Amino acid sequence: MTISAVVFDIGRVLIAWEPEQFYDREIGKDKRITLLESVPLHDANLEVDRGAPFKKTITDLAERHPEWAREIMMWHDHWIEMVTPDIPHSARLLRALRAKGIPVLALSNFGIETFEIAKVEYPVLTEFDQAFISGHLKCIKPDAEIYEILERETAVSPTELLFADDRPENIEAAAKRGWQTHLFTTPEGWAERLVQDGLLTKEEAA
Repeated sequence: MTISAVVFDIGRVLIAWEPEQFYDREIGKDKRITLLESVPLHDANLEVDRGAPFKKTITDLAERHPEWAREIMMWHDHWIEMVTPDIPHSARLLRALRAKGIPVLALSNFGIETFEIAKVEYPVLTEFDQAFISGHLKCIKPDAEIYEILERETAVSPTELLFADDRPENIEAAAKRGWQTHLFTTPEGWAERLVQDGLLTKEEAA
C-alpha cells in the first residue's frame, strides 16, 4: 500500500516522557504515588496540551493544593528533566526518511510553551515538514478533530499516512480513519516497520 507521508508522535517516540521517574528521584516513589493520587497533575497537563498557559495552569493547581505546592511547581520548574533523554535511533529514522524525500509530520499532544522549550533542547523537533501540535490546535489525541486537521491541511489521503505512536488509543483512533499505523514500543521495531514497508533499507534504518 502506498505511503505518502510518515507521522511521528513525539513523547516516548522521539524523546522521553517520564514524569513519574522524575518524581521518584526527587521525592521517592511512595510520596510520588500519594502526590498523583491527591493532585490531578496529569489532568492539568492535558489542559496545557489543549492550549492552556503552562505556568498559570500549574501555579493555579499549586494554589488549590498548598500542601503539595512545592512538588506541584516542580512540574513547571523542572519540566525539561521529565523529557530526558532523547531517543537517537528514532531521530536517525526521521532524518533518513526526509533524506529520501518522504514527508515527515508530527502529531503530538504537547503544550505551546513546552514544545518551544523542547525544541531548544532537542533540535530534531524542528525538522518536521509540518508539525501538528495539540496546544496550537486546541484539541488532543485521540479526539477525531486533531486527525481531521492533519488530513485537511496536508491533503494526504488517510490510507497513505503511516503513523507511529506509543499509546494504543491514539493508534486505534487513526486506524478507524484508515491510517496505516504502528504501535511504537522500541525504535528498533519502528525501524523494522519502515523497512518492511519499503520506505528505508536496512542500512538506512540502522
